[in-house]
Amino acid sequence: MNIKAQLHFKCQEILNKRLLVIQESISDIQIALQSETKSSAGDKHETGRAMLQLEREKAGQQLAELQKLIETLQRIDTEIQHNTVALGSVVKTTDDNYFISVSIGEIKLQNESFYGISIATPIGQLLFSKSVGDEIRFRTKTFIIIDIL
Repeated sequence: MNIKAQLHFKCQEILNKRLLVIQESISDIQIALQSETKSSAGDKHETGRAMLQLEREKAGQQLAELQKLIETLQRIDTEIQHNTVALGSVVKTTDDNYFISVSIGEIKLQNESFYGISIATPIGQLLFSKSVGDEIRFRTKTFIIIDIL
């Protein structure tokens, strides 16, 4: 399995774990909402239900965002070799290594660190459409693209 495919697989694993956590949270909230029974303390009951509804909405938003990330990841073909930085590129620089995919943070692979970043992030926008040898200035750092896989 090539390095791009390995990074893609790691990202899928991370997103799937997040998906399970959110689904469990939604399920727990549904159970809590169903078990809320009307008590003599009506206002307290309504406040509890309102709080659970807010938690359910928040979890629903998280689920929608996560589904967008999963869809983005699914659009990546790990067999495509890029000449310029694009969605799915693995970018090695004189500073750090990046997997242009979804914002997922650091991924350790074969004693190397890669940062899963979205094309929409500030660094992703700077890297987008660049080629090997191009110099990038990001905040106080300057680095050069060494390789694009």
